[in-house]
Amino acid sequence: MGNAKFDEFARPIGDRYLEDYTEGARYSFGEESVNADEIMEFARRYDPQSIHTDPEAAAAGPFGGLIASGWQTAALMMRLFADNYLTSVASLASPGIDELRWVRPLRPDDRLTLICETTGVRPSRSKPDRGILTTDVTLVNQDGDPILTATAMNMVARRA
Repeated sequence: MGNAKFDEFARPIGDRYLEDYTEGARYSFGEESVNADEIMEFARRYDPQSIHTDPEAAAAGPFGGLIASGWQTAALMMRLFADNYLTSVASLASPGIDELRWVRPLRPDDRLTLICETTGVRPSRSKPDRGILTTDVTLVNQDGDPILTATAMNMVARRA
């Protein structure tokens, strides 16, 4: 992240519509983290692999220690995305996420920041009251190292 310049929205999240997103704009939001207990609790319920649930086995494994499930990492990304970037009044749904990648492991007590770059703002041809917002997202740790990358697509209502 270093000296990167980030944009700010002109309107708050509670008054943001498709027209308020600008292609090429970049934003930074943070921070979220999880501790070892939260990692193990999530994994025991949703992703019960020893690299996520057993600190001793994880220490002897390929990552040299406990790491969060990629699905927990994605959920943390979504929390920052929904709380800061995605409109709270005009989000209609999402047709999906493309190119989801877990670039490096999320470790206990890493501090996460979300970088969003608006890569597409396209009014719908068939439904003029909405459009598609496309966003490249990167979740980085406290050192600025990418943890997760993805391309998010959201259907967003238009103001007009």
